[in-house]
Amino acid sequence: MEPQHPTAAVLLCEVVVMEILSWVPAKPLTRLKLVCKSWNSIISDPHFVKLHLHRSPKNAILLFTRTQRLTLDEKAKRGLVFSSVESFIQNPSSTLDAQENRYSLHVQDWVLGSCNGLVCVAHILDHPKNDICDIWLRLLNPLTGFISENSPCLRVNMHNAFGFGYDESSDSYKVLAIIWDSSGTVNTQVYSFGGSSWKRINSFPAFPFSSEDNGYFIGGTLNWLALRNPHGADYDWDAVTLDMLMLVSFDLKSDTSKQILLPKGIDEIPREEPTLGVWGNSLYLLHDYKNTHFIAWQMKEFGDENSWTKLLKISFHHLGVEMLFPGFIFENGNVFMLRGRQRSEEVFYDRRDNSVKRVNILSNTHYLNAFDYVESLGLENVTPMITKIDQKSAIELESYGLGTRMLYLNTIFFFVFASNS
Repeated sequence: MEPQHPTAAVLLCEVVVMEILSWVPAKPLTRLKLVCKSWNSIISDPHFVKLHLHRSPKNAILLFTRTQRLTLDEKAKRGLVFSSVESFIQNPSSTLDAQENRYSLHVQDWVLGSCNGLVCVAHILDHPKNDICDIWLRLLNPLTGFISENSPCLRVNMHNAFGFGYDESSDSYKVLAIIWDSSGTVNTQVYSFGGSSWKRINSFPAFPFSSEDNGYFIGGTLNWLALRNPHGADYDWDAVTLDMLMLVSFDLKSDTSKQILLPKGIDEIPREEPTLGVWGNSLYLLHDYKNTHFIAWQMKEFGDENSWTKLLKISFHHLGVEMLFPGFIFENGNVFMLRGRQRSEEVFYDRRDNSVKRVNILSNTHYLNAFDYVESLGLENVTPMITKIDQKSAIELESYGLGTRMLYLNTIFFFVFASNS
């Protein structure tokens, strides 16, 4: 008997199914994989995963939180909270305290960054007597509950900085560790997830002056504000001069670093430490001016030092604060979240209508960091953290046959059409 080949109609149907499924949110897709073998094959295909990532909405944030102990017997907690930008701005306290869209982390975990819907988490074991710590890294997709295997252990001293990003040329996720050793040397090591070891690379030209600021990922690079002639984590900001301040960019493809010039309009050191920010394809530099104004610069074309543009300069008086620290950027660089004198005091400034919203976050959250986030199906070939539907259930779903698949497809088509109309 002649082998049967897929007809043009069948192939066309699969193309239509792929097109419709690519617009469905990531979480329902993890269940739809169990409808039939062909859908599982489509949704698991790496090309489909990238297509779906490209089409996923880019209006979400991931909040890394650390709560205080309320009693001596209670342990501090760390976790991840997913939110739309709009929900967080409207009611940050409720967003942080909500139990839905929350993912718990170990008390010794620290989030290094988020990229393509994957979160890089460091598990840290401190040895305070020796001033060192052991660090293991893992990738986590908090939406689907999948997690990668741990990286090899990296032993570092307490003065270190990390960055996490994606190298498109090798289709791999990488972490750069910058370590200030006791001899005054800045050592750098890079790890590619799925590899068996850390790789030592050429020394870094400076040390990031804030270890809590992870490298900012944009355009295949990790970026830090750093100090020339580094002093590690022990430095006096009042003694820092303008010629010591620099912006260092690390290329994940070539494993090399270079300096990017700061905006020409910066002619003196800010009173408080400046910070970087990323939203979309733009890099931002945020700082105060004489403790009276907040200034934001935007590099419109990343890598082009001549594209630095002063996006805004606004007075503390207009913002209604006496002291301000740069925070996070939302909504394509239109909304800025700034911190007041107290950690609980947040100021949201929208430059589109010059509006100011001051909020005291009435939450048990002691520490907060925000990351740009997008839903993703990534991290397929890993160990699941969630319980999958058992094989019997999958067989039952498969046995429903074409009729059920068409019913699912019609429902999905209606959902996609309604949500995009």
